[in-house]
Formats: sequence, C-alpha cells, structure tokens
Amino acid sequence: MYHIVFQEASLLPRERLLTEGPDKLSNQELLSILLRTGNKNKTVYEIAQELLGSLKSLKELASMSFQELQEVPGIGKVKAIELLAAIELGKRIQTSQVIETEQIMSSQKLAKMMQQKIGHEKQEHLLALYLNTQNQIIHQQVIFIGTVNRSIAEPREILHYAIKHMATSLILVHNHPSGIIHPSKNDDGVTQQMIEACNCLGIVFLDHLIVSTDDYYSYREETDLLV
Repeated sequence: MYHIVFQEASLLPRERLLTEGPDKLSNQELLSILLRTGNKNKTVYEIAQELLGSLKSLKELASMSFQELQEVPGIGKVKAIELLAAIELGKRIQTSQVIETEQIMSSQKLAKMMQQKIGHEKQEHLLALYLNTQNQIIHQQVIFIGTVNRSIAEPREILHYAIKHMATSLILVHNHPSGIIHPSKNDDGVTQQMIEACNCLGIVFLDHLIVSTDDYYSYREETDLLV
C-alpha cells in the first residue's frame, strides 16, 4: 500500500505553492490542488489521500483509466477528466524536451523516456522516431495501437514518414503490456524486414526497442543484427 502521511502544515497548498514553490508540496497537496474541491462527505485532502492510498506507487497514477479514477470515492466524471488531462500534459512536456533539443546518443537513455511514455499502456503501441544527421528526433509517429495478435507494422508505412520528413535514420519502439521484454518471433521478423527496407532506401535503422514499465530490450545492444 502506498504510504500517506497527512500533514497539518498543508492546509493551504495553493498559498504554499506560491510562496515556497511546487517542488516543496507533498503528493497529497499537489493532488488537492488539481482536485480543487471535496464533497459533502469528504474534504479534498481526504479524497487525495484515498486516491494515493489505492496505489502501490505513485507511477501507477499515470496508467489509471477514466473508469478506475471514478472508482475512487469523491472523484466523479469532471475530476477524472481533469486528472487525466494533467497527467497526459506532464508526459508530453517531459518527452517534448528530449524530442526538440536532445541528441539520441544511447539506447538506454531513449528507452527510459519511452518507458515513461508507453511502458504502462495496456495495449501494444508502436512508435517510430525519425532522426536527422545530428541524431536529433525531428518527428515522432504512432504507427499502430492494438492487440499483440496482429502484425505490428508494415515497413512501407514506417518508411512513408521517413521520406516525408527527410529523415536519415529511424528507431522503432513498442511496448509489451505483459511486462516481458524478450522479443517475439514477430518482433524479430519486423526488425529484419526494417533492416532490409531501410538499406534499400539509404536510411539507417538505428534500433528497435521493446519497453515495459520497468525494463527494456534493445536489438542494438542485445544482438548483432544492427552494427
């Protein structure tokens, strides 16, 4: 159970945020600001405490669905929508900083970012990252969202965006909702197809990453397919 400590000093979280900064507030205080009000049965602090108390760790909040949020007493449709919007905005801010400015120099660093972005998803997501000659991401495209039973992509669909954005290299990333990061035969097949297709067009296929919430697999690091 996620441990909660109620602090009497957090009675005015908005004022504390203004005077001390958001980094000084507890998780309960930050949630209280987002939830804004309580109801006739519970204060906003009690609702925030109940939500946090239902989690094993704070990162589980990022994967809660609209329905799951509404199961917490005191959180209705409007509050659930507002929380989902705040969580998604936080994810986008975090990933956009890397996409806009940072060179991709290691599989590990990119994998950590992708774990936060899609590692928690309950459906399989396939993303393609398109890079320029400086290894900067110039475009990110969701190629596929669905079940693991379907082939996750066709090379022509992925390479369409590479040509459109004049990318010189690309990276594939997808999640395994099961949490098992070892590649399947289908993953191996897609990787081999992409290597061959990219070679034909003079585009460098840098890596294929498989991520879960806590771990990742890199074809570049683990195999000799990409050299």
